[in-house]
Amino acid sequence: MIEITSNQPDNILAFTAHGQVTGEDYESVLIPAVEAKLKEHRKIRLLYHLDNDFLGFDAKALWDDTKVGFQHLTAWAKIAVVSDNKWVLGATKIFGFIWPCPVKVFDNNHLAQANEWLKV
Repeated sequence: MIEITSNQPDNILAFTAHGQVTGEDYESVLIPAVEAKLKEHRKIRLLYHLDNDFLGFDAKALWDDTKVGFQHLTAWAKIAVVSDNKWVLGATKIFGFIWPCPVKVFDNNHLAQANEWLKV
């Protein structure tokens, strides 16, 4: 499940993932939120928090994640990924170099720092 995190500045789009994240979660929550935010801002800052109860992504969610990222490759101003999941943090560090914006990873104990980093 993906939920939009409220109480963020207007140019920051924040999500929290719980349990198993599916392609349906991307298609019903994440993708529409990204599209709506891009109608308001040319570039957005993304906070993607994989909470402690996050279990993983199904194949459709992984595909949708890749697709939305590349469809809007130049739309990201900054990306923060917050998780204690080692493979997610490792993959983000490896693939973060291909994004034309700063990408930073934080563990779940540093969610507040991730929020602050995005605001600067």
